[in-house]
Amino acid sequence: MVVYLVLILSCVVVRPSQAQLNVGFYDDTCPDAESIVTAVVREASLSNPRIAPVLLRLHFHDCFVEGCDGSILIDSGSNAERHAFGHQGVGGFEVIEKAKAQLESVCPGVVSCADIVALAARDAVALANGPGYQVQTGRRDGLVSDISAADNMPDVSDSIQQLKAKFLQKGLSGKDLVVLTAAHTIGTTACFFMTDRLYNFFPGGGSDPAINPELVSELKSQCPQNGNVNVRIPIDRGSDQTFNNQILQNIRSGFAVLSSDAKLYEDGGTKSVVDSYFSAPSSMFGPVFETDFVHSIVRMGQIGVKTGSQGQIRNFCGAFN
Repeated sequence: MVVYLVLILSCVVVRPSQAQLNVGFYDDTCPDAESIVTAVVREASLSNPRIAPVLLRLHFHDCFVEGCDGSILIDSGSNAERHAFGHQGVGGFEVIEKAKAQLESVCPGVVSCADIVALAARDAVALANGPGYQVQTGRRDGLVSDISAADNMPDVSDSIQQLKAKFLQKGLSGKDLVVLTAAHTIGTTACFFMTDRLYNFFPGGGSDPAINPELVSELKSQCPQNGNVNVRIPIDRGSDQTFNNQILQNIRSGFAVLSSDAKLYEDGGTKSVVDSYFSAPSSMFGPVFETDFVHSIVRMGQIGVKTGSQGQIRNFCGAFN
């Protein structure tokens, strides 16, 4: 059952460039904007049940480079941001473009691609039985898309110190790191990202000793050493299609699939955040994961936004006007 959370947005700290974002930005200029995006995302999910994590990841990758400005959508050649190594496996572009085409047919030049990405991520979370939430809109599309700008994306091989530093650079806390990483609850990863952790963790070979032995066997059977590195496996063992905090329990128990997820339990600060969701009776008095996730993704959606006279409203999401 989807939990609907009403955000008191005035409590969210925003920078001056974010001041023009607000819930219902298109109420007058394109009143059906959000329902159109929702319908496109729902239709996409019928043909591809795995589209939810794809759209959620697209939002994350967009915001962490030039800000939440649709820069990752540009496909203007090999130097475009979307082709960066750090964006491997990112998809969902066709869903965003379809929503944009429908919006252009009823409200030409009004709704930004950056807002479509944020709205689609919200709908994706809801489709996976995650929390429903309101999205502040009013973003404009950026005018820069450079492959080198994605060099500092968070990476599965990063240390916990590097991950915390990269999030801090974007104005996000260690708690945001934990909660947004937990979005992997509905994600998959390619065996390519598991090779070193399973077979080359030490100079002479071997697996990461932090992995529960039971999980090592499972992962090796799914990702054999000389097998197809493009095979995709669930990141959240046992609950890969439902948005919940099971992935945090897996991290506590040594069942984290990705190295970057496991590292959340190596740092005192992030470890305490993970543990806080399992402190009895947390459901009554402690932090609620779904509520914290909503606040974190709303904050993330405000990173480096362009508003007002900044940027543009693209005619097509894959190209500048």
